[in-house]
Amino acid sequence: MFSEFVQEQTLLFIALVVVVAMLAYSYLGDKLSGYKSVNTDEATRLFNDDAFLLDVRTATEFKEGSIGEATNVPVTDLSANMNKLPKDKEKPLLIYCLTGARSGRAAGTLTKAGYTQVFNLAGGINAWKSAGLPVAKAKAKRNRKK
Repeated sequence: MFSEFVQEQTLLFIALVVVVAMLAYSYLGDKLSGYKSVNTDEATRLFNDDAFLLDVRTATEFKEGSIGEATNVPVTDLSANMNKLPKDKEKPLLIYCLTGARSGRAAGTLTKAGYTQVFNLAGGINAWKSAGLPVAKAKAKRNRKK
């Protein structure tokens, strides 16, 4: 009966497999990637608990405003600028970009580099702003060390 269904409804079966795979990835993706995506509530807690803030947007985007006193290292320059990150690889890192995509790549890079508490702000600074949370206008503090 099942094989009959698969033969008669091949496209439906493929769609079912894809949907199941996407659901599985949405539940297991963070565990497999080594970092955790967080919403604005969790990001606020990390911010208040003095996590290191890393903004991986471009310098032009960073000038438009940032979360707190974030350190700006564009994702394209991250590997060459690891010295601007905390030496303590167990310090919580909250990473964000505009929407969460570039910061996801950066979070993967930092996890591979040995950082153990890496958090990606889902939705990026856009989600932060949408939640009504404050954005600081950039001062000349581009590369704050902690």
